[in-house]
Amino acid sequence: MLKILTKVDYLLKETLIGLQRGGWMNWAAISTVTVLLFLFGLSLQTSWQVEKLLYQFGSQLEVSVYLDPDARAESVEPLVSTIPEVADIEVITREQAWQKLVKELGISDIEGATQQLGENPLVDELKVKARNSEVVPTLATQLAKLHGVDAVQYVDEAVRRISQLHRGLNWVTLTITIILTLTAIAVTTTTIRLIVMARRREIEIMQLVGATSAWIYLPFILQGIAFGLVGGAIAWSFISIVQQFLGHLLANQPEFIKFLTNGLQLTPLQTLLLPFILLNFGATVGLIGSLFAVQKFAKS
Repeated sequence: MLKILTKVDYLLKETLIGLQRGGWMNWAAISTVTVLLFLFGLSLQTSWQVEKLLYQFGSQLEVSVYLDPDARAESVEPLVSTIPEVADIEVITREQAWQKLVKELGISDIEGATQQLGENPLVDELKVKARNSEVVPTLATQLAKLHGVDAVQYVDEAVRRISQLHRGLNWVTLTITIILTLTAIAVTTTTIRLIVMARRREIEIMQLVGATSAWIYLPFILQGIAFGLVGGAIAWSFISIVQQFLGHLLANQPEFIKFLTNGLQLTPLQTLLLPFILLNFGATVGLIGSLFAVQKFAKS
């Protein structure tokens, strides 16, 4: 146990010495990784926020279910409520629909208008809200198969455009992630190589006394991981500042803006997950970059 603690103490001291001697090269790597992780964090957060906003708008989309003339809403509503994709149901009876139509037409004598037609020509209607925009087409198909349902209508074009926008945002986020990852790895690799070259004489002395390559270059790998962790922490701090600034800026805006603001707020899980992802992403980038950097020297 004491031997392990001694080795850990040595590695940490060598890592700190390397960071101290790295000087401006350390800050060049950390600042670059910070910018990259900041942009990555913003793109990921924006993707989450827009996804939530799309689902919020999508859940407002209603599927209008028109029943057969001899069917009543109270007999069909229990069947609709059992469908998992259903978020809410509003029942509009034929009497309510007829009264609303007559008033919109400007007819004051509702009973007289009904007598002229002989009977109420309308049917019971159910306005069904979906849990999100993605399930609307599937929900409409399920509703159309229910007994007593005559027709199902929904805004197919709006649903299709929302789905396309959602998929487009996912592809953009993935593309940005790949580009930033490759760039961050390249920056870290270059920085670690410069640090290794600056300590080349010390490395040669350690090789002469029999130190293994893993023991010599492990501190440099830890330095790369440290670059990523520090960059992730700073990036998360900047993102938090941006969030607070936007929150204060939109606090006293009209109701519609407040609706959008509420839709753009992250869930508690996402709030905890974002810094965790940034730190892990930064550490992984630092690890891969430092491994690439020391690989060449370890073989020589």
